[in-house]
Amino acid sequence: MKRLKILVTGGAGFIGSHLCRRLLAEGHDVLCADSLFTGSKDNILDLFDNKRFEFLRHDITEPLTVEVDQIYNLACPASPVHYQFNPVHTTKTSVHGAINMLGLARRTKARILQASTSEVYGDPEVHPQPEGYWGRVNTIGPRACYDEGKRCAETLFFDYHRQHRLEIKVVRIFNTYGPNMHPNDGRVVSNFIVQALRNNDITIYGKGAQTRSFQYVDDLVEGMLAMMASPADFTGPVNIGNPGEFTIKQLAEKVLELIPESKSGLVYKPLPQDDPRQRQPDIRLAREKLGWAPKVKLEDGLLKTIAYFRPRL
Repeated sequence: MKRLKILVTGGAGFIGSHLCRRLLAEGHDVLCADSLFTGSKDNILDLFDNKRFEFLRHDITEPLTVEVDQIYNLACPASPVHYQFNPVHTTKTSVHGAINMLGLARRTKARILQASTSEVYGDPEVHPQPEGYWGRVNTIGPRACYDEGKRCAETLFFDYHRQHRLEIKVVRIFNTYGPNMHPNDGRVVSNFIVQALRNNDITIYGKGAQTRSFQYVDDLVEGMLAMMASPADFTGPVNIGNPGEFTIKQLAEKVLELIPESKSGLVYKPLPQDDPRQRQPDIRLAREKLGWAPKVKLEDGLLKTIAYFRPRL
């Protein structure tokens, strides 16, 4: 395999840190760029002794001049707690960040992958969600900074592809969990595990009937690698997620089952505005074009994630 210089933006974040580690294992040189707004050096401390790893503290809303062969653009707060903290900057990270990274890819002739999101589908009227579904998003709601920012980033990627013949790859990531998640990021898996380990009541919004599909981070990384290595004429977008569908209440009950010493109960609160009622990926395109499908079962992934959080709490 050819040794490449690969830039991972958001590389100190939850997903980015796993991707950096996997690329190094493949023998590549990795430049990890992160503003550390939601990422953490703790996620990548074990990589600093690797001579093929380099860390750069940088916000991609500002231009970046480096020489690279590939770019994975993961930089953006991804949980409601974090992306709603500074919604203007969230939008700028998606939009200005995409422009800056696409400009870098154009100059260096690098292949570039955009980490988009299932949130581009909004609160869907089609279930499960195929890539051809255009979505149902509230453009002025509190989640729009993230949802619309990612949608605009996809637009920019395809315009650069058509106008400048840039080699692009776009993946739409569905709910992902695993080690290196921030304990206070507000995502449902980390919320439930942290609350159960602390013997706090588990907070369920609405009646817990809304559904999600949970993907272990290792499966996601394999999907992104497969997408980056796919033929140039396959741009995506392609769904990368686990089609196993669970209600939020079922997830809470499973977490309590796997942490039997927990004294947590279940409490119910009003559903947040624009919270999707259903989320399940149609992954037929990923199976066909990438030969990819998730392998890690929910229970196995939860046990690994619980083992990560347990000593840290």
